[in-house]
Amino acid sequence: MTITSASTLPCEAIDGHAAFRHLNSIEGIAVDLRYATPDNFVGRDLYNPLDCAWLHRDAAAALEQAVAWLARQRPGYRLLILDALRPQRVQEQLWQTLQGTDLLGYIAEPVRGSIHSFGMALDLTIVDEAGQELDMGTAFDDLSERSQPALETVMLERGELTRAQCDNRHLLRNAMLLAGFYGINSEWWHFDCGDRQHVRRTYTRVL
Repeated sequence: MTITSASTLPCEAIDGHAAFRHLNSIEGIAVDLRYATPDNFVGRDLYNPLDCAWLHRDAAAALEQAVAWLARQRPGYRLLILDALRPQRVQEQLWQTLQGTDLLGYIAEPVRGSIHSFGMALDLTIVDEAGQELDMGTAFDDLSERSQPALETVMLERGELTRAQCDNRHLLRNAMLLAGFYGINSEWWHFDCGDRQHVRRTYTRVL
């Protein structure tokens, strides 16, 4: 497989690399990496023994801005990180898992590369003062129309989402957009840090 990016780095070599920060260096967040558990659409742990609790330092700095904004707007609420760095080898596993299904549109083709593999994307939600996830209308990794921000108005009109669920999604989007992240039309939980093409051309891809 031909990989095109400025540089690459094995996941095992990321610790101590100046371009990356561990999630435990970011205050005010909670972490539950779902691909390090069976609680994802594949149904198995894809990460262990790899440590995937990393972000590129640029995405980590932007996340800190989102954390600060949310703390001002909703004291006691925190961002819950569900996925951060996703090594290229895991992206390839996900791509293979979805072969022959109509869900391939949810996964970046491995040669092109997921922005997660550069440490420049996040999957996340919000937890309240009690540590309970806000109701977003679907669970993480629910690959259905109800998860798609582009269809929220239609889903609301149909009664398939409630106003409270949409408001919770808007709160998450506001926190991320104001910090410089970009959402996508198909997953309420996914946000990229920076332009995808720029990231693919200039950032280090983790293998």
